[in-house]
Amino acid sequence: MPADLQLHVVASLLRRGRSLDQLSMGLSVLGVLLGLAPLLFSMISLWCLVISAWLVLSGLLQKYWAFRVAFDADLFQLMAQDPGNLSDRTEALDQALQDLGLQPRQSATRPWAERSRGALGLLKRQALLVIVQISLPLLVILASPWLPFAG
Repeated sequence: MPADLQLHVVASLLRRGRSLDQLSMGLSVLGVLLGLAPLLFSMISLWCLVISAWLVLSGLLQKYWAFRVAFDADLFQLMAQDPGNLSDRTEALDQALQDLGLQPRQSATRPWAERSRGALGLLKRQALLVIVQISLPLLVILASPWLPFAG
């Protein structure tokens, strides 16, 4: 696969992280609303507070990975626009990242295939955190019809 096409594909995949981030943001807002429920109602379940904390904290962690994925998506898109002098642009990108303290100083530059695997790994981490975020509320929802029978 030509280098420019591979960079475009990776950038496109990384942009899907925005959908994950929007889902996570909705869940985080739900968590905040559950956390504010004691102000509106006199009785509140401990489960509501636990789910609220779960949604908000896991949403914040996901947001960190969402920023990283979005940053990489922009970089991959930028590099894919002019693949003719990719090696020169790669050196300039590495130098800029090192100057900003976003990349450790290295002697050799990494190939784009390795960078692609790393960036897609960040997207997988982001997706995993969204799954973690939704898992506890989903378990409570699925178990709630059985709670009256449990005791």
